[in-house]
Amino acid sequence: MQNKIVFLDALSLGESNIQSKLESFGAYTAYPTTKPEETLQRSKGANIILSNKVVLNKEILEALKQDLKLICITATGTNNVDLEAAKALGIAVKNVAGYSTQSVAQHTLMLALGLCAKLPFYDSYVKSKEYANNPLFTNLSLPLELLNGKNWGIIGLGSIGKEVARLASAFGARVCYYSTSGKNNNTDYPSLPLEELLRTSFVVSIHAPLNPTTQNLLHAKNLSLLQENSILINIGRGGIVNEEDLAQVLKQQRFYVGLDVFTKEPMQENNPLLDKSIAHQLLLTPHNAWGYEQSKEALIEGIVKNIKEFLAL
Repeated sequence: MQNKIVFLDALSLGESNIQSKLESFGAYTAYPTTKPEETLQRSKGANIILSNKVVLNKEILEALKQDLKLICITATGTNNVDLEAAKALGIAVKNVAGYSTQSVAQHTLMLALGLCAKLPFYDSYVKSKEYANNPLFTNLSLPLELLNGKNWGIIGLGSIGKEVARLASAFGARVCYYSTSGKNNNTDYPSLPLEELLRTSFVVSIHAPLNPTTQNLLHAKNLSLLQENSILINIGRGGIVNEEDLAQVLKQQRFYVGLDVFTKEPMQENNPLLDKSIAHQLLLTPHNAWGYEQSKEALIEGIVKNIKEFLAL
């Protein structure tokens, strides 16, 4: 009997060769995106479902239990699947870990370097033709900063945080960290309380998961501790930084922010961080730090491996 494979949000991988990799396992159907009300109908009869962010809750899993044998999450996070329900129904769930460490770390450095160079401001300055109409050959109205000799504080020193620490150190930054779980005793870098890390770091980058401990970890009170001209980067999960508070503090203090994750994704049009008055203080990307081409290849290989191992059982 041929397996029926359904990918519910294939567009999340952009252009990829995943179809050619999976067709040998069975009849493959891919949907670019899937709305919540479409999930059940599109999943009916599937033996293997691939999903990056499409939610598979208890109700849906119970309706699919007769045919569904395997859920492949095309990411590391598993919060879009009711894992307890899947286990009770005998449906295997497999994710892929570690595929994006290099790309997320590089993306972090990209945001930090871009904000050190005030790229949002200077890019707009040139493209608006203001530079063309200026008699001076240069513009240094916003200060450019080196990472060398600066303190870089990392919130969440897991595998990605460690790689960011290595790269930051190569630029001459002095790395310290805050453990959100309180269980990380890494001795390679000094561990600091959160408030001290925020006060003393030129760059603060977040590489932590979203959980009850980290929800709204940064808010109006402690965001105000950031140094003038410092840089805050959240590449962990939206919700760790309170976006309403961040937007308000940015209007009162001059520091800079790079974000790849947001509380609601895609970002909503009324997000306070889209206020034009703070645009030059922000460098924003659409949750794509994980998706560099080599990381996508590693992810697809991990998906193929998960399916092969499952079918071999």
